[in-house]
Amino acid sequence: MIRQSSSLTTYIVTFSCPNRPGIVAAVSQRLFELGANITEAQQFDDMASTQFFMRIVFELPKDGLSEDALKTEFAGLANTFSMNWSISDRSKRLKVLLFVSRFDHCLVDLLYRWRIGELQIDPVGIVSNHPRETYADLDFHGIPFHHLPITKETKADQEERIWTVFQESGAELAVLARYMQILSNEMATRLSGRCINIHHSFLPGFKGARPYHQAFSRGVKLIGATAHYVTSDLDEGPIIEQDVERISHADDPDDLIRKGRDIERRVLARAVRYHVERRAILNGNKTIVFTP
Repeated sequence: MIRQSSSLTTYIVTFSCPNRPGIVAAVSQRLFELGANITEAQQFDDMASTQFFMRIVFELPKDGLSEDALKTEFAGLANTFSMNWSISDRSKRLKVLLFVSRFDHCLVDLLYRWRIGELQIDPVGIVSNHPRETYADLDFHGIPFHHLPITKETKADQEERIWTVFQESGAELAVLARYMQILSNEMATRLSGRCINIHHSFLPGFKGARPYHQAFSRGVKLIGATAHYVTSDLDEGPIIEQDVERISHADDPDDLIRKGRDIERRVLARAVRYHVERRAILNGNKTIVFTP
């Protein structure tokens, strides 16, 4: 849960740009001139791409610059260094549209973390290709539920309805919490950088149906999960977070499924948190993640 002084507003600025000397000095000086107090700073120089990445948390008096004025003041410096940048008020909750199919463990976990204040999100809708009765034992706390069934013939129409819900709800992020439908290239493009998926393998892994049964038949010693941004390349999007758990010859497929669900929950929650806190920055086919 984020706490901040009643007299201060905390902002997060993230940016990437071609690396060159003086970037940190210039940004620090500009924030100082604007009356900011820097409380966190993380940076990374990617030697392969020659790109520089940075995340800074800073405070400003509430009676000082507005957020719009702050962005205007920072824009000149950003242009000087050809930055891809953003500034956001850390206290503002990100509006999230949650997607789910039959298995609801990831959805339940995200809703719990939201309810206790661990995740700074504002769920604006739940989309499922299954009817509400599938989750009869779950309390959605008044979050709008959208049953959007899909068939091979209706996929295009269903995705148009999804896009309408996303826009009308004001969503800023889509989270596929074990939503077992493949998004079209067009939808993936529309949601580029704004859609996170949880994959039931430590990628690269066993593809297709019954992944845990495939893993069992191969006698694997580790299982895992991967959270990544969705792209048109199925399960090949920039990875945000991964985790694994050791298993043994004594574990049967049900044990793998049980352990896999635990991994999926925690990996997806961390990935959503990193995105919400502006810790994940896209770097081509990869991400830079400034972990806490």
